[in-house]
Amino acid sequence: MEEEQYYPKNPWLSTSAVLLAVFIFVLDGTIANVALPHMAGSFSATRDESMWILTSYLIASGIVIPAVDWFSKVFGRKNFFIISILLFTVASMLCGMANSLMAMVLARILQGFGGGGIVPISQAIMLESFPKSERGKAMAVFGMGIIIAPIVGPVLGGWITDNWSWPWIYFINVPFGCLAAIMCKRMLTDPPYARRQKGVKIDGMGFLTLVIWIASLQVVLDKGNNADWFNAAWICWLFTISCISGILFFISQIVRKDTLIDLSVFKDMNFCAGTIIQVVIQGVMYASIAILPQFLQSMMGYTAFLSGYSMMPRGVGSLLSMIIVANISNKVSNRLLVMIGLSIIGGAGLVLGFLNLQIASVNIMIPNFLMGMGMGLTMIPIINLSVDTLRNEQMTNASGIQNLLKTIGGAIGTSLVATMISRFSQMHQYMMVGKLSDLNPAYVERLQSTAAGLSQYVHPSVASHMAQYSLYGELIQQSTLWAFIDSFRIFGLLCLVIIPLLLFIRSNRKTA
Repeated sequence: MEEEQYYPKNPWLSTSAVLLAVFIFVLDGTIANVALPHMAGSFSATRDESMWILTSYLIASGIVIPAVDWFSKVFGRKNFFIISILLFTVASMLCGMANSLMAMVLARILQGFGGGGIVPISQAIMLESFPKSERGKAMAVFGMGIIIAPIVGPVLGGWITDNWSWPWIYFINVPFGCLAAIMCKRMLTDPPYARRQKGVKIDGMGFLTLVIWIASLQVVLDKGNNADWFNAAWICWLFTISCISGILFFISQIVRKDTLIDLSVFKDMNFCAGTIIQVVIQGVMYASIAILPQFLQSMMGYTAFLSGYSMMPRGVGSLLSMIIVANISNKVSNRLLVMIGLSIIGGAGLVLGFLNLQIASVNIMIPNFLMGMGMGLTMIPIINLSVDTLRNEQMTNASGIQNLLKTIGGAIGTSLVATMISRFSQMHQYMMVGKLSDLNPAYVERLQSTAAGLSQYVHPSVASHMAQYSLYGELIQQSTLWAFIDSFRIFGLLCLVIIPLLLFIRSNRKTA
C-alpha cells in the first residue's frame, strides 16, 4: 500500500521516546493531588485557592489539545512535539521553584501549554508507525502510560511528598523530559503529510472562542459544586458564556476555511461512536479514582497511604489485561474485547455498589482489579476501532479532537461525582430521618438501650441527649454510605448502557 513506505524500520525504537514523554505527562496530571495540602500550606493559601494549581493546568492543556494539528502544520509535527516536551520540562522546574501561589499557577499554565500536545501527537505517531495488523500490540503498550500513570500518580506523589518534599514532584520530570526530547530529536521522522507547511493561516476567531469556551467550562466544573451550581449567579453567567463560545467555536470550524480542527472526521461512524465510548469511560475512570479514596479515608478510617495501596490492584489489572490484548489482538475481534471490557467495568461498578462499613480490604481490591482489567480490555481496542477507517494524514487531527473530548469527559465525571455524593447523601438523609421518631418502636428501643448504657457514666438526662446525637450520627454515616453506593451503581450501569454503541462500529476481521 502507498502509506506503508512511511512506516519506520524499527517502530519500537522510535516510539520509546514517545512513551517516555506520555508517561511523565499523564503521571503529572494526578501526582500533585495528594501534595495539594502541602503546597497550600507553603503558599499560605486556602484549599479553594490551591485548587487553581490543578485547574490552571487542565485549562491550559485543554486549549492546546484541539489545536495540535494546526500547530503541527505551522512548526512540523516532530518540531512541535519536541517544543512541547521542552516547554513541559522547563515549566516543571519552574513549578518546583515557585515561592508563591501566583508563580505556581503561572508555571502550571505554562506546563499545561507544553503538555497539551504530548498525548495527541504520541497517539497519532503510535498509530501511524505500525501497520493495522500490529496496532493492537502497539496501542496496548501505549495504554500502559495512559491508564496506569493516573493510578500510580497519587501513590508516588504521596511517597515523594512524605520522604522528600513536594517540589520534587516536579523536579523529577526534568531529567526524564530532557532525555525524551533528545531521543525524539534523534529517532523520530515526520512523514510527508506531517511536515511543516507553508502559508498556514491563523484561525484567530477559532482560537479565541476555544480559549473562552475551555477556560470558562473548566472553572464551572471545578467550582460549581462548592458554589451550589446554578444557585450562584456567577456560575450561571459563566456557564452561559461557555455555551455561547463553544457553539461559536464549532460554527467557525464548520463554515470557515483553514480552521484549527477538521470536524469532518465525525462523518466516520467508527470515530464518532468510538469517541463517545472513550469519553464515558474516561469520566467513569476519573470519577471512581476521585471518590474511592475519599470513601476509604472518610468512611473506613484508612490512611492516605493505605487508601492508595488499595487502589493499586486497578493498575495491576490494567497491566495484565494489556498484556493479554497485546497477544490476542490479531486473533480476536476488537469489538468483542471492548464488549467484554465494558461488561467487566460495569460488573465491578455494581459490585462496589454493595459496599458496607464492615468490609475487608480484599473486598475493595478485587473490584478494583476487575475494573482495571476492564479498562485495559476496553481502552486500547476502542482507540484502534475508532481510527481504523481513517487515513494516516487524519490521525493527528482526530487524536487532538478525541483527547480534547476525553479531557472534558474526565473533568465532567470528576465534578459530577462530587455533586452526586453531596446530593444523594441529602436525599437519603431526608428519606431516613423520618425513621427517628417516637412512633418507631425500633428507634425507641435503640434509643433507650443506648441511653441506658451511657447513664452509667453521665446524668440520665444528658445520656438521653447523647443517645439521640449518637443515633443521628449513625444516620448521617449511613446516608453518606448510600450516596457512595448509588454513585458506584450508576458508574456500572453507565458502562453497560453504552455497549450497544458497538453495533455502529465496523470491525475488520483482518485488522481486529
